[in-house]
Amino acid sequence: MEKLDWIILSGTLLFIVVYGVWKTRGNKNVNDYVLGGNKSKWWTIGLSVMATQASAITFLSTPGQAFHDGMGFVQFYFGLPIAMIIICIVFIPLYHKLKVYTAYEFLERRFDLKTRTLAAVLFLIQRGLAAGITIFAPSIILSAVLGWDLKTLNIIIGSLVIIYTVSGGTNAVSVTQKQQMFVIMTGMFIAFFFILGYLPADITFTKALKIAGASDKLNILDFSFNPRSRYTFW
Repeated sequence: MEKLDWIILSGTLLFIVVYGVWKTRGNKNVNDYVLGGNKSKWWTIGLSVMATQASAITFLSTPGQAFHDGMGFVQFYFGLPIAMIIICIVFIPLYHKLKVYTAYEFLERRFDLKTRTLAAVLFLIQRGLAAGITIFAPSIILSAVLGWDLKTLNIIIGSLVIIYTVSGGTNAVSVTQKQQMFVIMTGMFIAFFFILGYLPADITFTKALKIAGASDKLNILDFSFNPRSRYTFW
């Protein structure tokens, strides 16, 4: 890597973490830590949710999956907007009415502490495994690019995430992920134009799409009821 690459990589990581911690300093109570003091803008929360859904796994794995199996996996995401609408209509008003901060607090009120503990433990195990994979995937790429030890990179990335998450709470996560979403979108557009520039001289973008379609890579919708098909509309 050139000096400019190091400056961009280091500067981006440090800016995201330091800005997130600085922006959310001074949490005084649970409301500030969990709800961000109810000061977050709607677009900040929206971009944070988008960044959460689109992790490093998304950008490292889906291009290869699309090349190998086609774009059918996109059907998996069709249900997300419906789920978000149901959550906003059903659950969020319920939380406001009962003045609870988390689903686990609601479970304790509705049932008992044992139910809350079981749900929390299962969630922590699930998210712990998922977070490990999310950190491990970009570490593989950085290890190949930088030549650093894979375990060391896992520790560095994990430590940076823990610092701004624990110190700033929900608001820190929302603020930093807003910055990450900006980096992600900028990188996507730059990568797209780079790809167009590397196409052969006699292959336009339209022709590339036709080739992909002829190779069954753009078959997005599958309305079959075949139980052996991994992704279907239903």
